[in-house]
Amino acid sequence: MSKVKRNVYDILRGSFLTDESSFKNWRILIFVVILLLIMISSSHSADAKAVKISKLNKEIRELRAEDIDTSTKLMRMKLESNIRDKVKEKGLSTAKTPPSKIKVTYNKE
Repeated sequence: MSKVKRNVYDILRGSFLTDESSFKNWRILIFVVILLLIMISSSHSADAKAVKISKLNKEIRELRAEDIDTSTKLMRMKLESNIRDKVKEKGLSTAKTPPSKIKVTYNKE
């Protein structure tokens, strides 16, 4: 067997993990596995954050639409014609004379 074939065969058999200098190989493999686990967990964390951001953006759009609806209803309720109609139902009407200002003075004794 040629040297290249033997090296490939040794790698496929896993003899690089069982020979006498395998301690260096195990340390590198453990380090690589730890890095892979960190990468996978950070990827899952990023995906979860993206999903949360998407949900929050959807909720923001819904709340903005609700805010616009309620402010439109409030503006309609504040209209003078609407208030006049509701006051007429209770038997009140607009004043014939304009309001006058009352001034209060205090005497210091």
